[in-house]
Amino acid sequence: MSFLALSCVVLPFAIGVTQAEGASEDPARGPAGPQRPNIVVVMVDDLGWRDTSPAVWTGPAGDSAAHFQTPFLERLAREGTRFSEGYASAPVCTPSRTSFMTGMSPARSGITYWTKEVDRDTSAGHPLLAAPKWRVNALQPGDVTLAGILSSAGYRTIHLGKAHFGTGVGGDPTKLGFDVNVAGWAGGGPGSYYGIDDFSADGRARRAGRKGGNRSWDVPDLSAYHGKEIFLTDALAIEAERELRAAAAAERPFFLHFAPYAVHAPLMVNPRVADRFPGLEGPELAYATLVASADDALGRLLGTIDEVGLADNTIVLYMGDNGGLSAHGRGGPKHTHNLPLRSGKGSAYEGGIRVPMIVRWPGVSKAGAVVAGPVVTHDWFTTLAEAAQAPVPAPHATRVEGLDLLPAIAGREPVPERPIVFHQPHYWGVAGPGIEPFSALRFGDHKLIYFHSGANVDPETGKRSGGPRFELYRVQDDLGETRDLASSKPLRLAAMAEMLSVELEAARAGMSIVKATGEPVDLPRASLRPLAAKNR
Repeated sequence: MSFLALSCVVLPFAIGVTQAEGASEDPARGPAGPQRPNIVVVMVDDLGWRDTSPAVWTGPAGDSAAHFQTPFLERLAREGTRFSEGYASAPVCTPSRTSFMTGMSPARSGITYWTKEVDRDTSAGHPLLAAPKWRVNALQPGDVTLAGILSSAGYRTIHLGKAHFGTGVGGDPTKLGFDVNVAGWAGGGPGSYYGIDDFSADGRARRAGRKGGNRSWDVPDLSAYHGKEIFLTDALAIEAERELRAAAAAERPFFLHFAPYAVHAPLMVNPRVADRFPGLEGPELAYATLVASADDALGRLLGTIDEVGLADNTIVLYMGDNGGLSAHGRGGPKHTHNLPLRSGKGSAYEGGIRVPMIVRWPGVSKAGAVVAGPVVTHDWFTTLAEAAQAPVPAPHATRVEGLDLLPAIAGREPVPERPIVFHQPHYWGVAGPGIEPFSALRFGDHKLIYFHSGANVDPETGKRSGGPRFELYRVQDDLGETRDLASSKPLRLAAMAEMLSVELEAARAGMSIVKATGEPVDLPRASLRPLAAKNR
Protein backbone atom coordinates (compact mmCIF):
# COMPACT_ATOMS: atom_id res chain seq x y z
CA MET A 1 0.00 0.00 0.00
CA SER A 2 1.35 3.41 -0.94
CA PHE A 3 2.05 5.94 1.77
CA LEU A 4 0.31 8.52 -0.38
CA ALA A 5 -2.70 6.28 -0.90
CA LEU A 6 -3.37 5.98 2.81
CA SER A 7 -4.26 9.18 4.62
CA CYS A 8 -2.26 9.38 7.82
CA VAL A 9 -3.36 10.50 11.24
CA VAL A 10 -1.07 13.12 12.76
CA LEU A 11 -1.59 14.54 16.23
CA PRO A 12 0.47 16.93 18.42
CA PHE A 13 2.77 15.91 19.60
CA ALA A 14 22.17 0.10 46.11
CA ILE A 15 24.25 -0.12 45.78
CA GLY A 16 27.24 0.88 43.74
CA VAL A 17 28.87 -1.59 41.41
CA THR A 18 32.54 -2.08 42.11
CA GLN A 19 33.12 -5.51 40.55
CA ALA A 20 36.84 -6.18 40.52
CA GLU A 21 38.49 -6.94 37.23
CA GLY A 22 39.09 -10.57 36.49
CA ALA A 23 36.94 -13.68 36.49
CA SER A 24 33.78 -13.79 38.57
CA GLU A 25 33.15 -16.63 40.99
CA ASP A 26 29.47 -16.68 40.02
CA PRO A 27 29.01 -19.20 37.18
CA ALA A 28 26.03 -17.19 35.95
CA ARG A 29 28.43 -14.35 35.18
CA GLY A 30 30.95 -16.38 33.26
CA PRO A 31 34.67 -15.56 32.97
CA ALA A 32 35.88 -12.16 31.90
CA GLY A 33 36.87 -11.89 28.26
CA PRO A 34 35.23 -13.01 25.01
CA GLN A 35 32.52 -15.05 26.77
CA ARG A 36 31.01 -12.06 28.48
CA PRO A 37 27.43 -11.68 27.28
CA ASN A 38 26.38 -9.41 24.48
CA ILE A 39 23.66 -6.99 25.56
CA VAL A 40 20.72 -5.80 23.47
CA VAL A 41 18.36 -3.30 25.07
CA VAL A 42 15.09 -2.31 23.39
CA MET A 43 13.65 0.80 25.01
CA VAL A 44 10.29 1.72 23.52
CA ASP A 45 9.12 5.30 23.91
CA ASP A 46 5.81 6.04 25.70
CA LEU A 47 4.76 2.38 25.66
CA GLY A 48 2.05 1.86 28.26
CA TRP A 49 1.82 -1.14 30.56
CA ARG A 50 -1.23 -2.32 28.60
CA ASP A 51 0.01 -1.48 25.09
CA THR A 52 0.86 -5.12 24.38
CA SER A 53 -0.84 -8.38 23.48
CA PRO A 54 -2.97 -9.73 26.36
CA ALA A 55 -0.55 -12.66 26.65
CA VAL A 56 2.18 -10.26 27.80
CA TRP A 57 0.17 -8.55 30.54
CA THR A 58 1.25 -9.23 34.08
CA GLY A 59 -1.85 -7.77 35.70
CA PRO A 60 -5.58 -8.52 35.67
CA ALA A 61 -7.25 -9.17 32.35
CA GLY A 62 -9.35 -6.50 30.69
CA ASP A 63 -10.43 -5.24 27.31
CA SER A 64 -9.06 -1.68 27.32
CA ALA A 65 -6.17 -2.56 25.01
CA ALA A 66 -7.12 -5.93 23.56
CA HIS A 67 -6.45 -4.79 19.99
CA PHE A 68 -2.67 -4.47 20.40
CA GLN A 69 -0.60 -7.13 18.64
CA THR A 70 2.91 -7.87 19.87
CA PRO A 71 3.70 -11.49 18.89
CA PHE A 72 7.48 -11.03 19.11
CA LEU A 73 7.18 -9.61 22.60
CA GLU A 74 5.05 -12.66 23.42
CA ARG A 75 7.95 -14.80 22.18
CA LEU A 76 10.39 -12.89 24.39
CA ALA A 77 8.05 -13.35 27.37
CA ARG A 78 7.83 -17.11 26.70
CA GLU A 79 11.60 -17.44 26.44
CA GLY A 80 12.49 -14.99 29.19
CA THR A 81 11.28 -13.49 32.45
CA ARG A 82 8.63 -10.80 32.94
CA PHE A 83 8.54 -8.28 35.78
CA SER A 84 5.04 -7.77 37.14
CA GLU A 85 6.03 -4.54 38.89
CA GLY A 86 8.42 -2.90 36.46
CA TYR A 87 8.74 0.87 36.93
CA ALA A 88 10.21 3.62 34.82
CA SER A 89 12.43 5.95 36.82
CA ALA A 90 10.21 8.87 35.80
CA PRO A 91 6.90 9.57 34.02
CA VAL A 92 8.62 11.40 31.12
CA CYS A 93 11.47 10.53 28.77
CA THR A 94 14.84 12.08 29.58
CA PRO A 95 14.92 11.34 33.33
CA SER A 96 14.20 7.65 32.73
CA ARG A 97 16.67 7.30 29.88
CA THR A 98 19.46 9.02 31.80
CA SER A 99 18.69 6.95 34.91
CA PHE A 100 19.25 3.82 32.82
CA MET A 101 22.56 5.27 31.64
CA THR A 102 23.77 6.40 35.10
CA GLY A 103 22.19 4.06 37.65
CA MET A 104 20.86 7.05 39.56
CA SER A 105 17.29 8.15 40.19
CA PRO A 106 16.31 11.57 38.81
CA ALA A 107 16.22 12.91 42.38
CA ARG A 108 19.93 12.12 42.76
CA SER A 109 21.16 12.94 39.25
CA GLY A 110 19.31 16.26 39.13
CA ILE A 111 17.94 15.35 35.69
CA THR A 112 14.29 15.59 36.64
CA TYR A 113 12.58 16.56 33.37
CA TRP A 114 12.83 16.28 29.60
CA THR A 115 15.36 18.33 27.67
CA LYS A 116 16.02 19.60 24.17
CA GLU A 117 17.71 23.00 23.63
CA VAL A 118 20.84 24.10 25.47
CA ASP A 119 20.17 25.90 28.75
CA ARG A 120 16.40 25.81 28.27
CA ASP A 121 14.09 24.93 31.16
CA THR A 122 11.28 23.00 29.48
CA SER A 123 9.00 23.04 32.55
CA ALA A 124 5.46 24.19 31.83
CA GLY A 125 4.05 27.07 33.84
CA HIS A 126 2.27 26.21 37.08
CA PRO A 127 0.10 28.83 38.84
CA LEU A 128 1.65 28.30 42.27
CA LEU A 129 5.03 26.65 41.77
CA ALA A 130 8.25 27.07 39.82
CA ALA A 131 10.79 24.38 39.06
CA PRO A 132 13.95 24.29 41.19
CA LYS A 133 17.40 24.41 39.65
CA TRP A 134 17.97 21.17 37.76
CA ARG A 135 20.30 19.80 35.09
CA VAL A 136 18.57 21.37 32.10
CA ASN A 137 21.30 20.09 29.76
CA ALA A 138 21.17 16.55 31.21
CA LEU A 139 24.10 14.25 30.34
CA GLN A 140 27.27 15.79 28.98
CA PRO A 141 30.77 14.54 28.05
CA GLY A 142 32.61 13.40 31.17
CA ASP A 143 29.53 11.93 32.84
CA VAL A 144 29.80 8.26 33.73
CA THR A 145 27.39 6.24 31.60
CA LEU A 146 26.63 2.57 31.09
CA ALA A 147 27.76 2.90 27.48
CA GLY A 148 31.03 4.46 28.61
CA ILE A 149 31.93 1.84 31.19
CA LEU A 150 31.02 -0.97 28.79
CA SER A 151 33.18 0.62 26.10
CA SER A 152 36.06 0.87 28.57
CA ALA A 153 35.56 -2.80 29.38
CA GLY A 154 36.05 -3.75 25.71
CA TYR A 155 32.47 -3.73 24.45
CA ARG A 156 31.48 -2.33 21.08
CA THR A 157 28.70 0.14 21.98
CA ILE A 158 25.96 1.01 19.48
CA HIS A 159 23.00 3.36 19.72
CA LEU A 160 20.10 3.43 17.25
CA GLY A 161 17.05 5.68 17.37
CA LYS A 162 15.91 8.01 20.10
CA ALA A 163 18.65 9.20 22.46
CA HIS A 164 17.27 12.21 24.38
CA PHE A 165 20.13 11.94 26.89
CA GLY A 166 21.31 15.54 26.80
CA THR A 167 21.47 18.82 24.89
CA GLY A 168 24.16 20.39 22.73
CA VAL A 169 27.27 18.21 22.70
CA GLY A 170 25.47 15.81 25.04
CA GLY A 171 22.89 15.24 22.32
CA ASP A 172 25.46 13.14 20.45
CA PRO A 173 25.56 9.61 21.91
CA THR A 174 29.16 9.18 20.70
CA LYS A 175 30.14 11.84 23.25
CA LEU A 176 28.51 9.77 26.00
CA GLY A 177 30.23 6.43 25.52
CA PHE A 178 28.75 4.99 22.33
CA ASP A 179 31.09 3.99 19.51
CA VAL A 180 28.29 4.17 16.94
CA ASN A 181 25.25 6.42 16.72
CA VAL A 182 22.46 6.12 14.18
CA ALA A 183 19.65 8.71 14.33
CA GLY A 184 20.11 9.72 17.95
CA TRP A 185 20.23 13.37 19.01
CA ALA A 186 18.93 15.82 21.63
CA GLY A 187 15.30 15.73 20.51
CA GLY A 188 12.72 13.35 21.92
CA GLY A 189 10.46 12.85 18.92
CA PRO A 190 10.55 12.77 15.11
CA GLY A 191 9.18 15.46 12.83
CA SER A 192 7.58 12.69 10.81
CA TYR A 193 7.68 8.90 10.68
CA TYR A 194 7.63 8.94 6.87
CA GLY A 195 10.66 8.69 4.64
CA ILE A 196 8.71 10.61 1.99
CA ASP A 197 8.80 13.54 4.44
CA ASP A 198 12.53 13.04 5.09
CA PHE A 199 11.41 12.26 8.67
CA SER A 200 10.83 16.01 9.03
CA ALA A 201 7.92 18.19 10.18
CA ASP A 202 8.86 20.51 7.34
CA GLY A 203 8.37 17.73 4.79
CA ARG A 204 5.15 16.64 6.45
CA ALA A 205 3.73 20.16 6.26
CA ARG A 206 4.74 20.72 2.63
CA ARG A 207 3.27 17.37 1.56
CA ALA A 208 -0.02 18.44 3.16
CA GLY A 209 0.06 21.73 1.29
CA ARG A 210 0.88 23.80 4.36
CA LYS A 211 3.75 26.20 4.93
CA GLY A 212 6.83 24.31 6.05
CA GLY A 213 9.99 25.49 7.70
CA ASN A 214 10.00 23.57 10.99
CA ARG A 215 13.23 21.57 10.97
CA SER A 216 13.68 21.48 14.76
CA TRP A 217 12.51 17.85 15.02
CA ASP A 218 14.41 16.44 12.03
CA VAL A 219 15.82 12.96 12.66
CA PRO A 220 19.52 12.85 11.71
CA ASP A 221 21.62 10.32 9.81
CA LEU A 222 18.96 8.61 7.70
CA SER A 223 19.32 10.49 4.42
CA ALA A 224 19.54 7.19 2.51
CA TYR A 225 15.84 6.73 3.24
CA HIS A 226 14.72 10.26 2.38
CA GLY A 227 12.06 10.43 -0.30
CA LYS A 228 11.29 6.73 0.06
CA GLU A 229 8.07 5.08 1.17
CA ILE A 230 9.38 3.66 4.38
CA PHE A 231 8.38 4.08 8.02
CA LEU A 232 10.98 5.36 10.50
CA THR A 233 10.76 2.32 12.79
CA ASP A 234 11.29 0.00 9.83
CA ALA A 235 14.31 2.00 8.65
CA LEU A 236 15.84 1.84 12.14
CA ALA A 237 15.25 -1.92 12.25
CA ILE A 238 17.16 -2.32 8.97
CA GLU A 239 20.04 -0.30 10.42
CA ALA A 240 19.95 -2.36 13.62
CA GLU A 241 20.22 -5.58 11.64
CA ARG A 242 23.26 -4.19 9.83
CA GLU A 243 24.91 -3.14 13.10
CA LEU A 244 24.21 -6.52 14.70
CA ARG A 245 25.92 -8.34 11.84
CA ALA A 246 28.88 -5.97 11.98
CA ALA A 247 29.15 -6.45 15.74
CA ALA A 248 29.04 -10.23 15.36
CA ALA A 249 31.79 -10.11 12.73
CA ALA A 250 33.98 -7.98 15.01
CA GLU A 251 34.17 -10.85 17.53
CA ARG A 252 33.95 -8.49 20.50
CA PRO A 253 31.16 -8.39 23.05
CA PHE A 254 28.70 -5.66 22.14
CA PHE A 255 26.04 -3.46 23.70
CA LEU A 256 23.29 -2.42 21.30
CA HIS A 257 20.76 0.15 22.55
CA PHE A 258 17.79 0.16 20.18
CA ALA A 259 15.30 2.94 20.92
CA PRO A 260 12.65 3.37 18.22
CA TYR A 261 11.01 6.77 18.36
CA ALA A 262 7.72 4.86 18.35
CA VAL A 263 5.29 5.09 20.00
CA HIS A 264 5.92 8.80 20.65
CA ALA A 265 3.87 11.51 18.92
CA PRO A 266 3.22 12.48 16.18
CA LEU A 267 0.80 9.57 15.87
CA MET A 268 1.07 8.41 12.25
CA VAL A 269 -0.19 5.29 10.51
CA ASN A 270 2.34 2.77 9.22
CA PRO A 271 0.62 1.57 6.02
CA ARG A 272 2.67 -1.64 6.03
CA VAL A 273 0.77 -2.96 9.04
CA ALA A 274 -2.51 -1.00 8.89
CA ASP A 275 -4.52 -3.94 7.51
CA ARG A 276 -3.87 -5.85 10.76
CA PHE A 277 -6.38 -3.56 12.49
CA PRO A 278 -9.57 -3.51 10.37
CA GLY A 279 -11.74 -2.32 13.27
CA LEU A 280 -9.68 0.74 14.10
CA GLU A 281 -9.48 4.22 12.67
CA GLY A 282 -8.13 7.65 13.52
CA PRO A 283 -5.58 8.04 16.28
CA GLU A 284 -6.09 4.53 17.69
CA LEU A 285 -5.27 3.01 14.30
CA ALA A 286 -2.13 5.14 14.18
CA TYR A 287 -1.19 4.16 17.72
CA ALA A 288 -1.79 0.45 17.11
CA THR A 289 0.44 0.52 14.02
CA LEU A 290 3.18 2.29 15.98
CA VAL A 291 3.04 -0.47 18.60
CA ALA A 292 3.03 -3.18 15.92
CA SER A 293 5.96 -1.56 14.10
CA ALA A 294 8.04 -1.50 17.27
CA ASP A 295 7.20 -5.16 17.83
CA ASP A 296 8.15 -6.06 14.27
CA ALA A 297 11.49 -4.34 14.87
CA LEU A 298 11.99 -6.50 17.97
CA GLY A 299 11.24 -9.52 15.80
CA ARG A 300 13.91 -8.51 13.29
CA LEU A 301 16.44 -8.09 16.08
CA LEU A 302 15.64 -11.50 17.57
CA GLY A 303 15.79 -13.09 14.12
CA THR A 304 19.17 -11.54 13.36
CA ILE A 305 20.58 -12.62 16.73
CA ASP A 306 19.48 -16.16 15.89
CA GLU A 307 20.87 -15.92 12.36
CA VAL A 308 24.35 -14.88 13.45
CA GLY A 309 24.42 -17.57 16.14
CA LEU A 310 24.60 -15.33 19.19
CA ALA A 311 21.31 -16.11 20.94
CA ASP A 312 22.97 -18.29 23.58
CA ASN A 313 25.25 -15.50 24.72
CA THR A 314 23.09 -12.39 24.34
CA ILE A 315 20.98 -10.70 27.01
CA VAL A 316 17.87 -9.12 25.48
CA LEU A 317 16.12 -6.56 27.67
CA TYR A 318 12.86 -4.88 26.67
CA MET A 319 11.16 -2.02 28.52
CA GLY A 320 9.26 1.25 28.19
CA ASP A 321 10.72 4.59 29.21
CA ASN A 322 7.56 5.91 30.90
CA GLY A 323 3.84 5.26 31.08
CA GLY A 324 1.58 5.32 28.06
CA LEU A 325 0.21 8.50 26.51
CA SER A 326 -3.35 9.19 27.61
CA ALA A 327 -3.82 12.89 28.49
CA HIS A 328 -4.01 14.03 24.87
CA GLY A 329 -3.66 12.85 21.30
CA ARG A 330 -5.33 9.45 21.72
CA GLY A 331 -8.81 8.40 20.70
CA GLY A 332 -11.55 7.81 23.27
CA PRO A 333 -11.80 9.16 26.82
CA LYS A 334 -8.67 10.78 28.22
CA HIS A 335 -6.74 9.21 31.09
CA THR A 336 -8.24 5.74 30.48
CA HIS A 337 -5.83 4.09 28.04
CA ASN A 338 -3.76 2.40 30.75
CA LEU A 339 -6.64 0.96 32.75
CA PRO A 340 -6.73 -0.55 35.30
CA LEU A 341 -3.81 1.80 36.01
CA ARG A 342 -4.75 5.39 36.74
CA SER A 343 -3.78 8.20 34.35
CA GLY A 344 -0.72 8.01 32.07
CA LYS A 345 2.45 9.72 30.88
CA GLY A 346 3.45 12.68 33.03
CA SER A 347 1.50 11.47 36.06
CA ALA A 348 2.55 10.38 39.55
CA TYR A 349 -0.04 7.59 39.38
CA GLU A 350 0.78 4.07 38.22
CA GLY A 351 -0.26 4.79 34.63
CA GLY A 352 2.60 7.26 34.41
CA ILE A 353 5.39 5.06 35.73
CA ARG A 354 4.53 1.35 35.47
CA VAL A 355 5.86 -0.16 32.23
CA PRO A 356 6.37 -3.48 30.43
CA MET A 357 9.73 -5.04 31.35
CA ILE A 358 11.03 -8.39 30.09
CA VAL A 359 14.51 -9.94 29.97
CA ARG A 360 15.85 -13.02 28.22
CA TRP A 361 19.17 -13.96 29.78
CA PRO A 362 20.51 -17.34 28.63
CA GLY A 363 21.53 -19.52 31.54
CA VAL A 364 20.00 -17.13 34.08
CA SER A 365 16.37 -16.21 33.37
CA LYS A 366 13.66 -18.85 33.56
CA ALA A 367 11.49 -19.31 30.49
CA GLY A 368 8.01 -17.96 31.08
CA ALA A 369 8.73 -16.90 34.66
CA VAL A 370 7.27 -13.82 36.33
CA VAL A 371 9.28 -11.91 38.95
CA ALA A 372 7.23 -10.11 41.59
CA GLY A 373 8.40 -7.07 43.50
CA PRO A 374 9.12 -3.51 42.39
CA VAL A 375 12.11 -3.01 40.09
CA VAL A 376 13.05 0.23 38.36
CA THR A 377 14.89 1.42 35.26
CA HIS A 378 18.11 2.36 37.06
CA ASP A 379 18.45 -1.19 38.44
CA TRP A 380 19.52 -2.23 34.95
CA PHE A 381 22.65 -0.05 35.03
CA THR A 382 23.91 -2.10 37.95
CA THR A 383 22.67 -5.43 36.64
CA LEU A 384 24.17 -5.07 33.16
CA ALA A 385 27.44 -3.62 34.43
CA GLU A 386 27.80 -6.64 36.71
CA ALA A 387 26.89 -9.02 33.89
CA ALA A 388 29.61 -7.49 31.72
CA GLN A 389 32.10 -7.33 34.62
CA ALA A 390 32.53 -3.65 33.81
CA PRO A 391 33.83 -1.75 36.86
CA VAL A 392 32.08 1.50 37.74
CA PRO A 393 34.63 4.21 38.50
CA ALA A 394 34.72 5.99 41.82
CA PRO A 395 33.21 8.25 43.00
CA HIS A 396 30.26 7.47 40.70
CA ALA A 397 29.90 4.02 42.23
CA THR A 398 28.95 5.59 45.56
CA ARG A 399 26.04 7.43 43.91
CA VAL A 400 24.58 4.46 42.07
CA GLU A 401 21.18 3.41 43.47
CA GLY A 402 20.27 0.55 41.16
CA LEU A 403 20.19 -3.01 42.49
CA ASP A 404 21.73 -6.07 40.86
CA LEU A 405 18.68 -8.04 39.73
CA LEU A 406 20.52 -11.23 38.76
CA PRO A 407 19.60 -13.17 41.96
CA ALA A 408 15.91 -12.36 41.44
CA ILE A 409 16.03 -13.16 37.72
CA ALA A 410 17.74 -16.48 38.45
CA GLY A 411 15.08 -17.31 41.02
CA ARG A 412 17.59 -17.53 43.88
CA GLU A 413 16.25 -14.61 45.91
CA PRO A 414 13.20 -12.33 45.87
CA VAL A 415 13.53 -8.72 44.79
CA PRO A 416 14.87 -6.94 47.91
CA GLU A 417 12.50 -4.59 49.67
CA ARG A 418 13.94 -1.09 49.44
CA PRO A 419 12.63 2.46 48.92
CA ILE A 420 12.15 3.57 45.31
CA VAL A 421 11.82 7.32 44.91
CA PHE A 422 10.11 9.13 42.04
CA HIS A 423 10.68 12.87 41.87
CA GLN A 424 9.36 15.31 39.30
CA PRO A 425 9.22 18.90 40.61
CA HIS A 426 7.82 20.06 37.26
CA TYR A 427 4.43 20.57 35.67
CA TRP A 428 4.04 18.65 32.42
CA GLY A 429 1.47 21.19 31.25
CA VAL A 430 -1.29 18.79 30.20
CA ALA A 431 -4.11 18.63 32.72
CA GLY A 432 -4.91 15.24 34.17
CA PRO A 433 -4.95 13.09 37.31
CA GLY A 434 -1.61 13.21 39.08
CA ILE A 435 -0.03 15.44 36.43
CA GLU A 436 1.54 18.02 38.73
CA PRO A 437 4.81 18.51 40.62
CA PHE A 438 5.35 15.61 43.02
CA SER A 439 7.66 13.31 44.94
CA ALA A 440 6.64 9.70 45.56
CA LEU A 441 7.87 6.60 47.33
CA ARG A 442 7.20 2.94 46.62
CA PHE A 443 8.12 0.73 49.58
CA GLY A 444 6.80 -2.77 50.08
CA ASP A 445 3.14 -2.98 49.13
CA HIS A 446 2.48 0.74 49.56
CA LYS A 447 3.02 3.92 47.60
CA LEU A 448 3.06 7.43 49.02
CA ILE A 449 2.57 10.45 46.76
CA TYR A 450 3.50 13.92 48.00
CA PHE A 451 1.97 16.50 45.69
CA HIS A 452 3.85 19.76 46.08
CA SER A 453 0.82 22.07 45.78
CA GLY A 454 -2.51 22.81 44.14
CA ALA A 455 -4.97 20.68 46.08
CA ASN A 456 -8.02 22.81 45.24
CA VAL A 457 -9.28 23.90 41.83
CA ASP A 458 -11.87 26.67 41.46
CA PRO A 459 -14.59 25.26 39.15
CA GLU A 460 -15.24 28.69 37.59
CA THR A 461 -11.73 30.04 37.10
CA GLY A 462 -9.73 26.82 37.07
CA LYS A 463 -7.21 28.41 39.43
CA ARG A 464 -5.45 26.20 41.94
CA SER A 465 -4.92 26.89 45.59
CA GLY A 466 -3.81 25.03 48.67
CA GLY A 467 -0.56 23.63 49.97
CA PRO A 468 1.09 20.23 49.69
CA ARG A 469 -0.97 17.10 50.21
CA PHE A 470 -0.45 13.37 50.64
CA GLU A 471 -2.05 10.31 49.08
CA LEU A 472 -1.32 6.76 50.22
CA TYR A 473 -2.24 3.58 48.39
CA ARG A 474 -1.68 -0.12 48.88
CA VAL A 475 -0.89 -0.64 45.21
CA GLN A 476 -0.31 -4.35 45.64
CA ASP A 477 -4.07 -4.89 45.63
CA ASP A 478 -5.25 -1.45 44.42
CA LEU A 479 -3.60 -0.98 41.04
CA GLY A 480 -6.06 1.74 40.12
CA GLU A 481 -5.16 3.79 43.21
CA THR A 482 -8.84 4.16 44.06
CA ARG A 483 -8.63 3.92 47.87
CA ASP A 484 -6.61 6.71 49.46
CA LEU A 485 -5.42 5.49 52.88
CA ALA A 486 -3.74 8.73 53.98
CA SER A 487 -6.39 9.54 56.59
CA SER A 488 -7.04 5.98 57.79
CA LYS A 489 -3.40 4.86 58.13
CA PRO A 490 -1.69 7.76 59.95
CA LEU A 491 1.19 5.70 61.32
CA ARG A 492 2.09 4.25 57.94
CA LEU A 493 1.68 7.69 56.37
CA ALA A 494 4.07 9.20 58.91
CA ALA A 495 6.63 6.42 58.48
CA MET A 496 6.63 6.69 54.71
CA ALA A 497 6.72 10.50 54.79
CA GLU A 498 9.83 10.27 56.97
CA MET A 499 11.40 7.67 54.69
CA LEU A 500 10.71 9.82 51.62
CA SER A 501 12.19 12.86 53.40
CA VAL A 502 15.35 10.93 54.25
CA GLU A 503 15.74 9.74 50.67
CA LEU A 504 15.20 13.22 49.21
CA GLU A 505 17.72 14.68 51.64
CA ALA A 506 20.29 12.01 50.80
CA ALA A 507 19.81 12.68 47.09
CA ARG A 508 19.97 16.45 47.59
CA ALA A 509 16.83 16.64 45.54
CA GLY A 510 15.57 20.04 44.46
CA MET A 511 12.05 20.77 45.67
CA SER A 512 9.50 22.89 43.82
CA ILE A 513 9.69 26.62 44.56
CA VAL A 514 6.62 28.38 45.95
CA LYS A 515 6.16 31.44 43.73
CA ALA A 516 4.56 33.51 46.49
CA THR A 517 7.56 33.17 48.82
CA GLY A 518 10.47 32.13 46.61
CA GLU A 519 11.15 29.31 49.06
CA PRO A 520 11.23 25.58 48.32
CA VAL A 521 8.33 23.37 49.28
CA ASP A 522 8.87 21.67 52.64
CA LEU A 523 10.09 18.12 52.77
CA PRO A 524 7.26 15.63 53.43
CA ARG A 525 7.92 15.29 57.17
CA ALA A 526 7.59 19.05 57.69
CA SER A 527 4.40 19.27 55.64
CA LEU A 528 2.87 16.35 57.52
CA ARG A 529 3.22 17.95 60.97
CA PRO A 530 0.58 20.68 60.57
CA LEU A 531 -1.79 18.21 58.93
CA ALA A 532 -1.34 15.80 61.84
CA ALA A 533 -1.94 18.59 64.37
CA LYS A 534 -5.06 19.70 62.52
CA ASN A 535 -6.50 16.16 62.57
CA ARG A 536 -5.93 15.51 66.27
